[in-house]
Amino acid sequence: MRDAWGKFVDNDIALYAVSYDDRETLEEFAREQHIPYPLLSDVDSEVIKRYDILNTGVSKDDAFLYGIPYPGVYVCDEEGIVVAKFFHDTYKKRDSAEMLVDAALGEIVLDEAAPRTGGGDDDIRITVAVHGGSGTVRQGVIRKLVVRFELAPGLHIYGHPVPAGMVATEVEVSGPPGFTAQAPELPPTRTLHLDAMNVDLEVWSGTVDIVVPFYATGELASETRPLDMDSIDIEVKVRYQACTDNECLLPRTETLSMTLAMDVVDTPSLGFHRGHGQREGAFDSTPALRRLFWRKLRQNPLGLPKFILKSIRLEREARRRARETG
Repeated sequence: MRDAWGKFVDNDIALYAVSYDDRETLEEFAREQHIPYPLLSDVDSEVIKRYDILNTGVSKDDAFLYGIPYPGVYVCDEEGIVVAKFFHDTYKKRDSAEMLVDAALGEIVLDEAAPRTGGGDDDIRITVAVHGGSGTVRQGVIRKLVVRFELAPGLHIYGHPVPAGMVATEVEVSGPPGFTAQAPELPPTRTLHLDAMNVDLEVWSGTVDIVVPFYATGELASETRPLDMDSIDIEVKVRYQACTDNECLLPRTETLSMTLAMDVVDTPSLGFHRGHGQREGAFDSTPALRRLFWRKLRQNPLGLPKFILKSIRLEREARRRARETG
């Protein structure tokens, strides 16, 4: 969010962050990490509960972890109406800031400096671009691969379903182990009737964006070890068939390759995070963690021993399963 702050400003988008950290922690974090937008302290998780985003997978027996929200973002219009939301089941998966800007604007705005490649011809131009975070790949941070078709006037490409013998537009993205490509996001089609074949087809025309979200799991890039490589190669396979209002053209398949730079993740400056080759915070997070610990201990004195016992039990169960399967 900090690194993309200029994009929010340029598009008149206000940004606020809410957490259950105390005010002192947020003030220090904003100062040392140069955060330009407001950080709001919700120490008792009252606002978090009102928004119904309290992480219910974390119970009061989980000591100082209790009270955290599901990590996510609401995007609202000028009247306060939610127009989009981005939520995940783990803090290790986050949406790129550019995705939030797109949601607020209602369109995808590609960065001209983003990694890209191209194919097609003069009638059907294909651009493949990485959207978000200057095109880098980081653990858990979701980027988008935008496959943009620019069709000459009078041309269309097919969406699903299509009659037998015809080819619907498909995009497949592959990479090394740990590179995870999600299902393509398709724009709405319109119905076109081909008189010559007496069939109705779902088609796109003009400029068409097919979006494939992707991210790296810990197998490829982890916060607990240095990067295994500086870059990765991915392949984008595009299959499509175009038509005019009167006839169908031959199907085409193109395979495009891209090299994407790997990047480390930002981690707190805490003992168990140090030395892993990641981008550590600019200040020592230990005092903030200590304050959180004592605050939660006062609120729930039995929470810490329950948390310790639960951790011991889980560790024993993990060892038992390892022996049984080993």
